[in-house]
Amino acid sequence: MSGIKLSICIPTYNREAYLRNSLTYCENDYRFDFPFEVVICDNASTDGTQQVVEEFISRGLPIRYYKRETNAGAAANVTSALRLGKGEYLIYLADDDILIADAVADTVLYLDNNPEVTCAHAPWFLYDEVAKTDIMKFYNVEEDRKFQRGSFGDVFQYLCERHIFPEIAIYRSSTLRSAWVPREFCFYPFAFFAHFLDQGAVTFLQRPFYRSIANSAITRDRPQEGTNDVMTSWDRYRGGLEYFLYTGVRRGALALTPETRLKYDEMCRIFTLNRMAVAFRFWAERKNFIKAYELYTRIMWGGMLDHPEIRAFRERLPLMVVIQTLVSEVNSAIGIDTLLLAGFSEIAVLEDLMRELGLNEKVRFTTELSDRALDSTAVFVTVDRDREYFVALGYLPNLVFHEHDLARHIIM
Repeated sequence: MSGIKLSICIPTYNREAYLRNSLTYCENDYRFDFPFEVVICDNASTDGTQQVVEEFISRGLPIRYYKRETNAGAAANVTSALRLGKGEYLIYLADDDILIADAVADTVLYLDNNPEVTCAHAPWFLYDEVAKTDIMKFYNVEEDRKFQRGSFGDVFQYLCERHIFPEIAIYRSSTLRSAWVPREFCFYPFAFFAHFLDQGAVTFLQRPFYRSIANSAITRDRPQEGTNDVMTSWDRYRGGLEYFLYTGVRRGALALTPETRLKYDEMCRIFTLNRMAVAFRFWAERKNFIKAYELYTRIMWGGMLDHPEIRAFRERLPLMVVIQTLVSEVNSAIGIDTLLLAGFSEIAVLEDLMRELGLNEKVRFTTELSDRALDSTAVFVTVDRDREYFVALGYLPNLVFHEHDLARHIIM
């Protein structure tokens, strides 16, 4: 045995400022009455990451540092960090997040006192590092809850009822050796969690021990690594739930009948639709209303006719999709450098909206006919009969748009 109780496993790549910040928390705030280490796996950084690490090593922080010669991708780097840890327990730490040290220590003590538990999960805080305040918890646990080995049905019910993503945990190293198998089509936290439950008890603790920094003191409004999953991975989430259920069935922990299959399929469907609704909000907040509408159709088909994530956008969604469709078509057509607006009264408002929704800055607006080459101009008309007028003048027929052309397939 190494004698190390806890390995804090940090994968990183070209993030020296964030890593310095994270290691500063390690140095100043992480006080444990047991031996711990920080395992850093560097995915071939070209910035000053190595110098930052060496600086903290020189000051006595117990770091083991590994650097690749070539970037192997994020998944391999996370796997490496977990595999290289020597501790009895391991915890993943993103290079821009922080731990709550006393809660980590309490969780380690819990695992010491409950040797049958393979991993201890807990909700995590979204944290405003500028204001030094917790924004919210990612999910809620009303009380500490232990599930015995193989209790797949109860755990699945628990995950779905609370909409839990089992991503933040402290893992027992002896179990992780066979549990950690990266998955791609099946969202890895659900698959990973199934492997732990297959080997022993699992626990959800009420008290968070992890802070995911939503507003960084290093860079304001930085992109979040997990945002892409939220916006695109609803089918992978469902895949992860199905992987979890498949494992339970094949281990004999779940009885699969036509009735139970329907029940579990419905639970997976509802979970997935809820994730799609969250993705809808993210796309709408990013002003990509075309993608938001695509999700809207699927959510409506799924039966969630008045989902709270959608309400705030429902009234203006059709107009936004119309304008953004026009913007997309004009941007896509080679050689179009002018957009002629015919018959509109609030020109300035329309121009501002189109720019906001992504119209290429090289495309100029006009309300007048000109001697410019007609095949370099798109036209947006308010009156349907004006379309024939502009086509007769020689404008390209498929680049003379009426609102009806753009709105007829937006069905609310």
